[in-house]
Amino acid sequence: MTTRARGREDKAWSQDDGGETGRSEHPDDARRWTRREALALTGVGLASAVLPLACRHPTETRRTDDMEAKAMKDDVVDVVVVGGGPAGLNAALNLGRARRKVLLCDSGPPRNAAAVEVHGFVTRDGIPPKEFRRIAREQLRPYDVEVRDVRVMGIEREGSGFCVTLEGDRVVVARRVLLATGMVDVMPDLPGYRELWGKAIFQCPYCHGWEVRDRPWGVLATNEMLVDFGIVLTSWSRDMVVFTQGAVTVSAEKRAQLERAGVRLEERRIRRLVAGSGEHPLEAVELEDGTLIRRDVLFARPPQRQVPLVARLGLATDEQGYLKVSPQGETSIPGIYAAGDLTTPMQAAVMSAAAGALTAGGLNHGLTLELAGAAHRG
Repeated sequence: MTTRARGREDKAWSQDDGGETGRSEHPDDARRWTRREALALTGVGLASAVLPLACRHPTETRRTDDMEAKAMKDDVVDVVVVGGGPAGLNAALNLGRARRKVLLCDSGPPRNAAAVEVHGFVTRDGIPPKEFRRIAREQLRPYDVEVRDVRVMGIEREGSGFCVTLEGDRVVVARRVLLATGMVDVMPDLPGYRELWGKAIFQCPYCHGWEVRDRPWGVLATNEMLVDFGIVLTSWSRDMVVFTQGAVTVSAEKRAQLERAGVRLEERRIRRLVAGSGEHPLEAVELEDGTLIRRDVLFARPPQRQVPLVARLGLATDEQGYLKVSPQGETSIPGIYAAGDLTTPMQAAVMSAAAGALTAGGLNHGLTLELAGAAHRG
């Protein structure tokens, strides 16, 4: 879904179905403000020397001077954070405490929308995700952090900064962009799977295992690593079945290891997942031959992909499709940072929050040095 090529700095990217929008190179397409004009409009002092001096509207060939001035005057920030989950919220908190002007953009349902509680997060164990976000937003109020429930439609590189287009065609000028958009879980075409996702089908036993301990569990194993995962899960339940559906070749040695651990191996294909009710939303796994295997909980790792906005940026990814980032959290496009699930398969709320803090620190370090250099040159 993502490409490994470095994004070109002279392109605009849009989340609309129209895809990538090319940037005209004609010199009259956008007015270039002089440094003095830009400083007068923004009122942010010598540090604004590193900001882009023109932002072109992605759906027009030319912006008016009034629109240009509005973007320069009213919507100039140090960092736009895209995504309001644990990574984005904690990044915004740390950037705010570093006295950065931040715009946090959040839209759509959170990735853990199906989850009832957040677990494994010290002081917040068992908190509902919605309440977690409410408290986090409330704690941003003392700082120069604005939260908007708005979708980011496009990110355009201009000079050493970025023009970020929001829903409603509003443009924000930012020195840096921090992506915390999470990943999209791609549901398999298995009857009952989507309805049970987050209710009886989980990814992380540390997040969800305690509440369903000692019940009949299963693993939907699409690779050898998930076969081994069935053994790991016996810490929570000794009633374990690994379902491979014939997709994984299991060696004799591995079969013996599973047997010693008390894990059953089921290689027949699955027809559907049978829904239950109440505290047992999953009743059974029905195989192709009609056999019913009673299970209360399944663990799975469905494929994941980047959200469309991130995919269209052309950022470098690893072999699994996660963004490659430096130790400071910077992606393959200088000035664009990323934190949380979109960079790693090690995914949990507490890990994402930690990544947000680390990336905020790396971003602020680099930005401070850049601003100090610009002030010196001025």
